[in-house]
Amino acid sequence: MSAFSSMDIGRTGVGFAHHWMDTVAHNLANANTLTSPDGEPFRAMHAVARPNQDGPFAQSGSGVHLAAQIEREGDAPMNYDPGHPLANEDGLVAGPVMDMAGMMTDLMIAQRHYQANLQTVKSARESYQAALRLGQ
Repeated sequence: MSAFSSMDIGRTGVGFAHHWMDTVAHNLANANTLTSPDGEPFRAMHAVARPNQDGPFAQSGSGVHLAAQIEREGDAPMNYDPGHPLANEDGLVAGPVMDMAGMMTDLMIAQRHYQANLQTVKSARESYQAALRLGQ
């Protein structure tokens, strides 16, 4: 491990949390996306983190990376809206496949994850700067 490994580990967490928040924001932006019942509905994506296995953090198992993005499975909710241009002959349109409460919870957790990792980087930087001042 290098002298700056805590900064590097925190950096990987910040990067993943940033991507996680972007993914949730994309999902929330499509919360009102409707499609025809015979079309493919919008499906929320979920970011999956995995520990780093390669590189400088392999020995400690520290740091994370984006391993995959998984689409939410399930049937689209059908909404009755006969005046909508995508409605079928029964007046139904398909909504997005998403759990809005789950998305809001993910957003809060991702934000806390981002803040905690950013604080780790800031604290490590301050510690290294204090150590450098001791040598003056």
